[in-house]
Amino acid sequence: MSTIELSSNQPESLGEQAYISLRQKIVRLDFAPGDVLKEDELREQLGLGRTPIREALLRLQREHFVTVIPRRGMFVSGIEIDELSLLFETRSVLEPYAARLAALRGTPEQWELMEETLEQTHDPSLDAEAQLALDRRCHEIIWEASGNRFISDTLDTLYAQSDRLWHLYLSDVSDMAHAVEEHEAILTSLHSGDADAVASLVEAHVQSFDAQIRHVVTNQLTAPLQQ
Repeated sequence: MSTIELSSNQPESLGEQAYISLRQKIVRLDFAPGDVLKEDELREQLGLGRTPIREALLRLQREHFVTVIPRRGMFVSGIEIDELSLLFETRSVLEPYAARLAALRGTPEQWELMEETLEQTHDPSLDAEAQLALDRRCHEIIWEASGNRFISDTLDTLYAQSDRLWHLYLSDVSDMAHAVEEHEAILTSLHSGDADAVASLVEAHVQSFDAQIRHVVTNQLTAPLQQ
């Protein structure tokens, strides 16, 4: 499997390191929905102390990756079917808005970085996991270019949930190449500063991913009824 760095940002604290590591394990299904999370085991796995682990778990709970059930423990949250609409409804609003801001505020250096990222997509040896990582990096560059950290933080969490859905439903069947290619047109509009065009392209990009997820989930739900 190819390895692509998702972000150039370095963790600022032990709590941040714990958060990034645990969220990545949840997103990639190393910790599957319903799995029990025990602090002592997490401390041993990550080589970190109790305080950063607790900080990370509290943050993951706020972001709905982790659920606490009194007297039973802490569990990896599932994603309910009725929450899919809410997730992509929110992304469909915020992602185009962030792209509009990026078209107005982005710098040539940021678009050069996005172009370099897209050049990596031409490697024929890339698997779907690596393509998804490049897709994420393109989104990150746009969020950063928007200049609004509140939007960036929110979209980072929403994308991670979408990423988890991809691992749950699409990783074995999805070809991410087309999704990554859509960023070429997005970058062209960003270069020209065309905020309306960028917003439309990004909205279509998010909705296309949403449609793939819905198609697979619907097939899984109806398949037993057809047998």
